Amino acid sequence: MSIRTHYTDAPHKDRHDLSNLKRIVPFLWEYKGRVLAALALLVIAKVATVGVPYILKEIVDSLSPGSLNSQKTLLVLPVALLLGYGALRLLNVLFSELRDTVFARVRYRAMRNLSREVLNHLYSLSLQFHLERRTGGISRDLERGTRAVSSIMNYLVFNIIPTAAEFALVAFLLLGDYAIHFSIVTFTTVFIYIGFTLFLTNWRMHIRHRMNRLDSQANSMAVDGLINFETVKYFNNDCYEINRYDDTLDEWEDCAVKSQASMSLLNFGQGSIIAIGVTIMMFYATQGVVDGSMTIGDLVLVNALMLQLFIPLNFLGIIYRSMMHSLADIDLMFDLLDKTGDVKDKSSASELTVSEGVVRFENVDFGYQPERQILHQVSFEIPAGKKLAVVGPSGAGKSTLSRLLFRFYDVNSGNVNIDGQLVSDVTQESLRQSVGIVPQDTVLFNETIFHNIIYARPDASREEVFEASKMANIHDFITQLPDGYDTVVGERGLKLSGGEKQRVAIARVILKDPKILVFDEATSSLDSQSEQIILSSLAEVAHKRTTLVIAHRLSTIADADIILVLENGRVKEQGTHQELLALDGLYRNLWNIQLKEKKNDNDVS
Repeated sequence: MSIRTHYTDAPHKDRHDLSNLKRIVPFLWEYKGRVLAALALLVIAKVATVGVPYILKEIVDSLSPGSLNSQKTLLVLPVALLLGYGALRLLNVLFSELRDTVFARVRYRAMRNLSREVLNHLYSLSLQFHLERRTGGISRDLERGTRAVSSIMNYLVFNIIPTAAEFALVAFLLLGDYAIHFSIVTFTTVFIYIGFTLFLTNWRMHIRHRMNRLDSQANSMAVDGLINFETVKYFNNDCYEINRYDDTLDEWEDCAVKSQASMSLLNFGQGSIIAIGVTIMMFYATQGVVDGSMTIGDLVLVNALMLQLFIPLNFLGIIYRSMMHSLADIDLMFDLLDKTGDVKDKSSASELTVSEGVVRFENVDFGYQPERQILHQVSFEIPAGKKLAVVGPSGAGKSTLSRLLFRFYDVNSGNVNIDGQLVSDVTQESLRQSVGIVPQDTVLFNETIFHNIIYARPDASREEVFEASKMANIHDFITQLPDGYDTVVGERGLKLSGGEKQRVAIARVILKDPKILVFDEATSSLDSQSEQIILSSLAEVAHKRTTLVIAHRLSTIADADIILVLENGRVKEQGTHQELLALDGLYRNLWNIQLKEKKNDNDVS
C-alpha cells in the first residue's frame, strides 16, 4: 500500500523578528547585573584581543635590522614584549570564559521562564484550540523555540556584539595610524561581505521554513500514530503510517539538500570576498614597506588586524544564518503565545460561591460552528441536591451540556448559572473547582495509579486515596497488582481495561469531593455486575449533591429526580421515569427498544 501525502506550504506571513527580539529582553533583564558584568568582561577581552597585534608589531620591529642598538636591548626588550604578548592572550581567554560563566545563569533562566510561560499559555487556551492542535507539531515548535532563544542570546552577547566592538576598535586604529586606503579597503570588504551574506541568506530562508514545517508535520504523524497504536494495528495500517511519514521526510530531504547546496554557495562567496580584501590590503602594506613609509612590524600588524577581524566575520556569516534560522523557529513559538482563547475570564470575574448547588440552563443556544447549531433554546433546572439525567439519541447534544457547564465553550445566547451566578461572570478556576466529572472517554496520565487518583486533590493523604478507591470498587483490584498503587498505567491508560479506567476516574472524582457532579456515560464501559456495584457507589457519592447524569442506558437513571429527553438539540420531554413512560413519547420508545435489546441478549446467553 502506498499513499502519497502531498504537503502544501502555508501562505507566507510577515515575520516579526524585531518585535520578537524585544520580547526576549525582559527575560534577560531579570539578571541585569549579570548581563552588564558579562558585557564588561566582553569589552575587556576584546581590548586584550586587539592589543595582541600591537605587541606583535613591537616584537617584530625590535628584532628588525637597525633596531638592535645594544645587547641589553636585545635581551630585555623582546622578553618583556613576549611576556606582554602571552599575558594579553591569557587575559583574552580568561575574561571570555568568565563572561560565559557569568552569563550562563541569565541564559538558562530565560529558557526556563519562557518555556513555563508558553506551557502556561497553552493551558489557558480554550478546548477548541486543543481539539484542533497537533500535539507532536506543538511540542517540536516549543522545543525548537526555547533552544532558539538560547542560541539568539549566545549569538548577540558572544558573537555579534563582540565582533561589532572589535570592528570599531580596528577601524579606529587603522584610521588613526595608517593611510586612508587601508580603511577604505577594510570598510568596503566588510560591507560587501555583509551585503552578500544578507542577500543570499534571506533568499534561502524559505527553504528553511519549508524544512521546519515538514519536520513538524513528520513528527506530528509519528506521535499521532504511536498514540493511536492500537487503532493502527486494528486496521493493519503500519505501512500506511510509515509511508505517510516517509513521504513527508522525502520532501524534507529534498529541501535539506537544497539548503546545503545553497549554503555551500554562500560559504564560497564569503571566502572569495575575504580573500580578495586581504590580498588588496597586503598589497598596499607590502608597497608601504618597500617605499619606507611602513615597517615590517606595520605589515605584520595590518595583516594580523585583518585576519583577526575577518576570522570572526567569517563566523558571523554562519552566525547570521543560524540566527535567522533561530528567528524562524522562535517566530513559531511566539505564534503560540499570540494565540488567544475563545473563553476568557472577565476582568471583573469573581470567585464562584456554591451554597446550595442549583444549576440552571436558560434558553441556551449553542453550536461548535456557526453553520451547525447543536442546542436550541434549552432550558432546565437541577434543584439543590437533586439528580437530573439527560437521555436521547446520539448527536442530540447531551455531552455538550457538560462542556457548557464547565465553560469549555461560551453559549451563543441564553445563560448557564449556578446558584444565580453566571458561569461567564466567575473565574474558570473556581468554577471547575466546584464541579467534578467522570467523562465517557477516560484518559489517564502515563503515571502510577496512585498519581492518577490523587491528581484530583494533590494534598490528599494515602488513606483518603484508599477510601476513594474502595468507594469506586477498585481498591481490591489495585492491591492484587504486583506493584499495587505504584503500577504505571501506560500511555493514555492503555494497560487498563475500559472499565478499570472508568473506576479510576470515579475514584478520582470521589477524592475531589465537588459540590456538583457530572457523570457522562460513567458506566458505559462496565459489565452489568460491575455497573450495579458502581451505581450504588455513585448513588452514595451523589447523595445530597447536585448531579447531572448523561446516560445511554435508561435503566441506570430510572431513579433520577428529573429526566430530560433531548432530540436534535431540543428538549422534547421532561419529568420522572414514570411520568415519561406515561406520556408514551420518545422516552417510552427508547425504553421499549432497550428492553427488547436486553431480552434478546438474555435469550442468546
